Amino acid sequence: MLEELNKEQLEAVKKTDGPILVLAGAGSGKTKVLTTRIAYLINEKNISPFNILAITFTNKAAKEMKNRLYKMLGNISYDMQISTFHSFGLRIIKENYEKLGYSKNFTILDSDDTLTVIKKIMKEMNLDPKMYNPKAIKNSISGAKNELINPINYSKYANNDFEAKVESIYKKYETRLITNNSLDFDDLLTLPIKLFNQYPDVLKNYQELFKYILIDEYQDTNKAQYTLFKQISEKYKNICVVGDDAQSIYSFRGANYKNILNFEKDYKNTKVVLLEQNYRSTKNILEAANNVIKNNKQGKTKNLWTENIQGMKVKYNTRENEIDEAYFVTKEIKKLLQNNELREDIAVLYRTNAQSRNIEESLRRENIPYKVIGSFYFYGRKEIKDLIAYLKLIYNSSDDVSLTRIINVPKRGIGLKTIENLNIKAILENSSIYEAIETGKELIFKQIIEEIKKEEENVSLTELIDLILEKTGMLDELKNEKTLEADIRIENLEEFKTITKNFEEKNGIISLDEFLAEISLVSDVEEYKNNTDVITLMTIHSAKGLEFNNIFVIGLEEGLFPHRNSLVSPEEIEEERRLCYVAFTRAKKNLYLVNAKKRTIFGETEINLQSRFINEIGMDNLDIEENNIKLEKPFNKEETIDITINYNIGDKIIHEKYGLGTVVNVEKTIITIAFPHPIGIIKSIKGHKSFRKVWRNGSNK
Repeated sequence: MLEELNKEQLEAVKKTDGPILVLAGAGSGKTKVLTTRIAYLINEKNISPFNILAITFTNKAAKEMKNRLYKMLGNISYDMQISTFHSFGLRIIKENYEKLGYSKNFTILDSDDTLTVIKKIMKEMNLDPKMYNPKAIKNSISGAKNELINPINYSKYANNDFEAKVESIYKKYETRLITNNSLDFDDLLTLPIKLFNQYPDVLKNYQELFKYILIDEYQDTNKAQYTLFKQISEKYKNICVVGDDAQSIYSFRGANYKNILNFEKDYKNTKVVLLEQNYRSTKNILEAANNVIKNNKQGKTKNLWTENIQGMKVKYNTRENEIDEAYFVTKEIKKLLQNNELREDIAVLYRTNAQSRNIEESLRRENIPYKVIGSFYFYGRKEIKDLIAYLKLIYNSSDDVSLTRIINVPKRGIGLKTIENLNIKAILENSSIYEAIETGKELIFKQIIEEIKKEEENVSLTELIDLILEKTGMLDELKNEKTLEADIRIENLEEFKTITKNFEEKNGIISLDEFLAEISLVSDVEEYKNNTDVITLMTIHSAKGLEFNNIFVIGLEEGLFPHRNSLVSPEEIEEERRLCYVAFTRAKKNLYLVNAKKRTIFGETEINLQSRFINEIGMDNLDIEENNIKLEKPFNKEETIDITINYNIGDKIIHEKYGLGTVVNVEKTIITIAFPHPIGIIKSIKGHKSFRKVWRNGSNK
């Protein structure tokens, strides 16, 4: 086993005593190092498998580690604690439940159960769920637990009415859990820490038991995970952590990449080993990735290299718009398939879920099977199906299927029993369910539909979507939820307006029935869910830990990737850059980077700069096609954006290509400008020097 390791991997395996930090670059064989290190501890150092603790983030990763160790060691591998953080925490709680105030038969609440408890508490407190979103409260409590903030200490952070309500609910929620002899998922991390703080002798027992600790993906640990293993490793300090700060991309889940940066401060005399040899990608791909990530100021210095071939240069292409972008990607995929590349070796990566739709439709047109990872197909996503159901009901109020789907979406307190009674009434009266509605909360729903139907003939399709999202409360419910999942659903609903806008531009004035007929043909196309021989579409976050021969990264534009929400924060820009590094290093043979000169997304057309990440790669590493625009000079915020300019709605803006426009909306980093037909609405980064502010109503500013 040792003969298969390179010099640095061997060093990481043989340094068994004391703290060791293994900074493992992408594709550098970190799992191989972890498993070989465990085998070395047992075979060469005669360490009992019972004294070894190996921790990773997912059940899949833990299973893979166990399988590899079984091949190395046989049945002895089953004697080790190789698990996720939460599985390990559960073991400690099971062994010490009485000290924590629980009975042996305690239960663990899943996410839905937790939400149910919170809703019951809110009902008891007479809190309106429309004003105080239960999911947002649930996520606030979860976040507090993972930051080790208990209900008493939470009062320090309760600076507004919502947080004050969270504090009250949090206290009642914790009491309810103990009363019900229940734990939630976050307790599996926080209760062992509480146990060790209250019972030092119990902590000492675990320190003696787990003398050798190994932790994978250390850059993704949150405060609770970090604290728990600092406690256990405190006595012997035989702790080996493996990770890559350059691949820390989960801050929205509470991960703190500074845990890996501060490891040497936490553990004196730490041995640091750099795994920089990459076994996955070509030299050109790695050079592009290195050139981007070196622009981050926070992080450990390392430089991936490989003995693999030089390979093709990174291919960069700028298209006219997002439809042309999808066409280009599909065309290149067809070329790869003609050159005997397998579909399963090709992936398209994007920053936001909403970007998948154009790629999906383009692949469908060419009859190329695909699958979407980490998300539903665009037309199969719940929020999109709900929106289409509203359109169908507005068009045909006798559509009982659509009505029963959305009568309680968003939640209006209309239960299954009410729907069942309406159905019986409709059958007896030989009418549709819609016609049978005469009283109650369901009548309010009917009135909303009637209001929208009255306005339908006087608005465009895109305006009709806005009307539905506003009047039904679908958008407000998701906004109040304040979660990443809700944000994604909002993006998808906004992206649906791009579909309606494209139909209107293509066909002129189009009726609702024509539109519904057209999209039914798209949404009913067979979906290739179970076939492995397919093109893979996914967000870059979902691609972490995977690899493909051929990777397409689309939407490389300022405001999209890096995302507009990160543009005002240097720390968030660095996380976007780490995300870019992850995207590039998924590729083994070919890396394609694509963007668009203008993009219609969420129903509005935007013109953005090409992503700064393109510029950071450097001209020498890019294969720029002849029909592509020239590589712009490196992104310079001071040269490109004038931060001193203030905007007000109504200001006049002039652009050398689009002419005179009017500012119609001003956000934190974005302005929206209305230009005369056929340009329409354009969004731009605030202060972009291609847009020059001129006189308002003819008076010089």
